[in-house]
Amino acid sequence: MGAPPVSATRMRNAMKQLIQQLTETFGPSGYEDAVRDLVRSEIAGLADSVTVDPMGNLIAIRKGRGRGGRKVALAAHMDEIGLIVSHIDARGFARVTNVGGVRPLYAAGNRVRFTNGAIGAIGVESRRDNPNHIPTLTDLYVDFGVSRAADVPVRVGDVGGFVGAFVELSGNRLMSKSMDDRIGVAILIETMRRLKNSPHEIAFMFTVQEELGLRGAGPAAFTFEPEIVLAVDVTATGDTPNGTRMAVALGDGAAIKAKDTGLLVDPRLRDLLVKRATDARIPYQLEVLEGGRTDAAEMQLTRGGAIAGCISIPCRYVHAPCEVVDLGDVEACVNLLVATLSKPIEL
Repeated sequence: MGAPPVSATRMRNAMKQLIQQLTETFGPSGYEDAVRDLVRSEIAGLADSVTVDPMGNLIAIRKGRGRGGRKVALAAHMDEIGLIVSHIDARGFARVTNVGGVRPLYAAGNRVRFTNGAIGAIGVESRRDNPNHIPTLTDLYVDFGVSRAADVPVRVGDVGGFVGAFVELSGNRLMSKSMDDRIGVAILIETMRRLKNSPHEIAFMFTVQEELGLRGAGPAAFTFEPEIVLAVDVTATGDTPNGTRMAVALGDGAAIKAKDTGLLVDPRLRDLLVKRATDARIPYQLEVLEGGRTDAAEMQLTRGGAIAGCISIPCRYVHAPCEVVDLGDVEACVNLLVATLSKPIEL
């Protein structure tokens, strides 16, 4: 007799554990080493080849089995936003600037951990003339609890990432820092586990430095030369009080992108994803993101160009240390990828 099937509860708990490990791992742009090591251990034995390119992208390739296959690249970025020390004043306060799209309002009052393990509190300069002033990056400083520059445990050029523990909220909601885009990384790993057979040659690309301008995705795709590219990344939602006007909500399923600021999705690929979701009864929603872009914007321009799309995970409070996703949406994204890649793709 074979082994009993894994229960849905056990699979869900394993997925939550993976998400926690990934989100709590340190990995600002350019410092993705620990995340890459974790991914490598999780995908051991799941690919025909695993390589790391000069930029640090981890690329796992699985050969196609059967007829009707294409070359497909999937990308999820490993890096997270962070801060870098720009100078230290005489009283021991470290001044910082951004690594990626840091929102000062979200950063103020939180904690930041640096590469050497030092943790500091992020303060904001007082503006007595305007107490309602929205802080800028130049208003921020990091307080390590010291009183002179000589005792500061970091130096100019040191990089830090925000501290935000993984928390299970009520229902299927999960909260942590760096859901952007460790949740996409988790989805690619789980897709590799569940996708038993595919006619396509698939490159699972775990990319670097996306938060600095999609820097890793282009080189990662260049040597593989894909026909079809799909980014897997978070997107904003329109379901919070007086929030963004957007037809995406937590719990409504995988978000199939139509457009963002860097990509107009090929309608053939968009319609294929919708059909795969409909046929498999996978909950989905259509997404138009008015501010933001993904690795697909760079991958579509590689060599002679590629058919490009994106499967997005709805996420509240993007680029805050308390990003929130719905586990049901995460599972829908995995199921949609498996349903799409397990069959020939005709466009």
